[in-house]
Order: sequence, then structure tokens, then C-alpha cells
Amino acid sequence: MAFGVIIIGDEILSGRRVDKHLPKVIELLRARGLSLGWAEYIGDDPERITATLRRTFMSGDIVFSTGGIGATPDDHTRQCAAAALGVSLELHPEAAKLIQERIRETYPGNAAAPLDLDSPENRHRLNMGTYPQGASIIPNGYNKIPGFSIRHHHFVPGFPVMAWPMIEWVLDSQYVHLHHAMPHAEKSLLVFELPESRVTPLMEKIERDFPGVRVFSLPSVGDAERGGVYARHHIDLGVKGEPEAVAAAFVKLREGVHLLGGDIVEPEPIATAKPRN
Repeated sequence: MAFGVIIIGDEILSGRRVDKHLPKVIELLRARGLSLGWAEYIGDDPERITATLRRTFMSGDIVFSTGGIGATPDDHTRQCAAAALGVSLELHPEAAKLIQERIRETYPGNAAAPLDLDSPENRHRLNMGTYPQGASIIPNGYNKIPGFSIRHHHFVPGFPVMAWPMIEWVLDSQYVHLHHAMPHAEKSLLVFELPESRVTPLMEKIERDFPGVRVFSLPSVGDAERGGVYARHHIDLGVKGEPEAVAAAFVKLREGVHLLGGDIVEPEPIATAKPRN
């Protein structure tokens, strides 16, 4: 199982809104010793959303989807999830109860007419509680309007103030057995005066000699805003994987860079995810 995130909304693709979900999901996973396997951005296109969900439902991955679960004409995610699974939408009884509680709480006390839960407007609001058959709810502590889960896919609103606590709730209530289950470490060097082509054979040798260790190379033309050594052309070269194997591979990586004549600076270490007790 990999963790994935689908971020839905024309406003992200047009630049009307800047996505904040991707870095937050990475942060929430990392805090639990987990990592993100993939991410996709999709506009409000029902056919594309349905096709994407049909593929990800078949993958077996754990997926968080943000956006498009409201009840306005540009919200398609609930309907697309049902279409991708080949099931119908149905009003979830607990979701209906929570939505009606929210309606009562927000109805003005000085209104001229008594609250009518059967009014067209209030019945339309119940659409936010219609999910694919077999779905369960995700509590929303901000305004009570829940998200929903089905087949390891978890659908939350696009609003960060709602979505992020809901994602945390899912991680801590459904996947706590995965927290810190796989020990992981990452170590890297800033390498100067060497092109990537020169270090590629060394990278290939490290991966051959240390099965399960992955080598990464992130070249930079220089980051003047960050300054210091980062302002120079360099490669962020490192290894990641099981901590003991990473430690041994890193020694060989450093030795190899020295033999190639590279100039080395060690960046701040990335936190190691520790195994669950």
C-alpha cells in the first residue's frame, strides 16, 4: 500500500488558489513515520475525476482526496466516486443527522418564520451527505459537515481548516498500525565541482551493493535566496532506506565522492522515522 493524494479543483489549476494540501499531507505522514507515494492534481472535470478514481480504487493504495464534495454545480467528487465504483449514491443517515444539526445551529434565533428542515434549500443541503453505497463518515470538527471514506479512499473538503484535522483523524483512527512500522533514514551531501554524469556510476554501484537502499540526486544551479553554500551550483546527493543500510551506504557514498574529487558539505540532517514500539 502506498499513500496518495488527489487535489481537485479548477481554482488550483488556474492559479486562483495556491495549493497548501500537498506539503501538509507530507508533513502529517512524516510525523507518523509514513511517506507519500504519489500526488495528482485534477480540475473539476467529471470524466477525468471518474477515470482517476477508477484507477486508484483498483490500485489498493490509501488515498486522500480534497475538494469537490459540496453540493454546488461544480462539485463532482461524490458522484464521480460512485460512478468509479459502479454503485449509486445514497443519503448516509448519520451524515443527514449532522447536517440537520448544523442547520439548526446556524438558523437565526430572531427569524420571522420557524425553521423548516423540509424546505427546498435545507433538503438541498442534505446532498452533502449523499455518498457511494457502503461509505462511512469522516467527522468534521469545524462545522459538522462530514467527509466520507470507502475502500481506503478518504474524501475531505477543499478547505484546509477542515481537511487537515479530518486527514489526521483518518490516519490516527484507521492506520495507527502503520505508524513508524517501517524504520527509515535519509542522509545526503552537498556535492560541488562534479557534474551528475560523473557521479552516476557511483550511484548505480551503491544501489547494487546495498539492496533496498535508494540513491537520489537533486542538482541545483544555485539558490541565491537561501544564500551561503546553497548559492553555488551543487548536487544534493544522498541515500534513503533502512537506517543501518543507509549508514553503511552513506560511508561508501562519501568515500566515492572524495575519490572523484568532489567538494563536500553536509546539509542539516533529515529526521529519521523510528520504528513503532
